[in-house]
Amino acid sequence: MPSKKANQYGTLAERKACERYRLRREGVHTSWRDAVQDDGTPVEIKATDASRDYPRFKVFEEYHDRLAAAGGKYVFVLYRRRGRGLTVLRMQMLPATQIPVSTWYTNGGHRDSKETKIRPGDVF
Repeated sequence: MPSKKANQYGTLAERKACERYRLRREGVHTSWRDAVQDDGTPVEIKATDASRDYPRFKVFEEYHDRLAAAGGKYVFVLYRRRGRGLTVLRMQMLPATQIPVSTWYTNGGHRDSKETKIRPGDVF
């Protein structure tokens, strides 16, 4: 389960992504999407801290499949923590069908779904 601080920075990254791409978060957040575009296209926002030893974007197969089937997109946000805020280093929107997934693996029961981890260099 993510830490309280990871949740805090993830929420800040979501806000930054919504501002940049003019996404709506309120009333649309579910397990498989964080926001929607004006036309209703679902968007999942993934964020990771560049200062971690091995920064990765974690994607769950079950939610990915649902997002892809709905014609959805991902926004990937690479950031660095700065005090109580963050600095966005890179941000990229990609169709769910175009993200680089090589292998799905069992993650020890979290969310009852397989997962993959994507390196920032694979999406930027």
